[in-house]
Amino acid sequence: MTSENPRPSTSPAPLAEALAAGTVVLDGGMSNQLEAAGHDLSDELWSARLLAERPEAVTEAHLAYFEAGADVAITASYQATFEGFARRGIDRPRAARLLGLSVELAREAMARARTKGVDRQLWVAASVGPYGAMLADGSEYRGRYGLTVQQLERFHRPRMEALAAAGPDVFALETVPDTDEATALLRAVRGLGVPAWLSYTIEGDRTRAGQQLQDAFALAADADEVIAVGVNCCAPQDVPAAVETAARVTGKPVVVYPNSGERWDATSRAWDGRSTFTTEQVLAWQQSGARVIGGCCRVGPQAIESIAATLRQQQGH
Repeated sequence: MTSENPRPSTSPAPLAEALAAGTVVLDGGMSNQLEAAGHDLSDELWSARLLAERPEAVTEAHLAYFEAGADVAITASYQATFEGFARRGIDRPRAARLLGLSVELAREAMARARTKGVDRQLWVAASVGPYGAMLADGSEYRGRYGLTVQQLERFHRPRMEALAAAGPDVFALETVPDTDEATALLRAVRGLGVPAWLSYTIEGDRTRAGQQLQDAFALAADADEVIAVGVNCCAPQDVPAAVETAARVTGKPVVVYPNSGERWDATSRAWDGRSTFTTEQVLAWQQSGARVIGGCCRVGPQAIESIAATLRQQQGH
C-alpha cells in the first residue's frame, strides 16, 4: 500500500496555515466518549475493536466532539496495528482497510457536522500511538521496550502508510514515552506526504522514560514534516513548563491535550481523584505558545465545549 493518493478535494486549508493565524481546538478522549455511550472497551484492541465491530459508534463519538466545538478529530487508530489485529485473527489486508476506515469515519463525522450547521474549518488527525499501546500492558507509560530505533521504525511505518493512503490532514504521533520512539516516528513519517505533530507523554519535567524535555523536543526542531510539538496524556499541572520548553527549543507551534487530572488505578482498574482541568489553565497555555489545545483521557465533550468557547472568545470569534 502506498501513500501517493492525494487528500480529498474537500479537505480544508492545511492545518499549519491555521496555526499561524490562531489556536485550534482538539477533541477529547475517544475511549471515555465511547464508554459513556455504553460500549465495553475491556479488550486489548481498546477503541480500535469498534472499527471492526461498531464503526457507527466511532463516527458518533467524533460527531459529538465536532458539535461541542472541536476543530480537529483524532482517529480511533491509537491502538490499531497490524500485529494487534493479527492476534484477533484479522489478516493484513483487512487490517489495512480498518486503519483506513478510522480516517473515513472521522471524515464522515465531519460531513455530518456540516449538515448540522457546523461551518468552521475542520481537520482529521490520524492517530499513531506508541508501540506500547499495542502491547496493552501499560508500557506506553514507561517506554524503553528493549527494541532498537530501527525495529520501532519498522513497526510504525506500515501502519502509517495505511493511514496516509486514506488521506488524513495530519498525523498525531502521540503519547510518545521516550526519545528512541520519537526518533523512529520521525524517520517513519518521512516521504508519506502528510504533516505531523509529535506529542510526548510526560511526568513532571521529563518524558515517561526519564529524558529531559529539552532534548526530547530538540529531535523535532529541524523535521520539516513536523508542524507542532507538545504533550498529551499527562497531568494538567505538567503542561505549562512543557509548553515553554517546546516553544523555546523548536520555535514551532505547541500542541497540548492533557488528561483530566484524575489518576488511573491499575489494581482496581478505575479512575480516582478529581478533575483538575480548568479553563484558566487553557488560557495560560495559549498565552505561553500553545496553538493546538484539547483533552485526552477523561476529557469529554462538555470540557471541549468550554475550551472552544473560551478560546474563541479570547480570539474574538
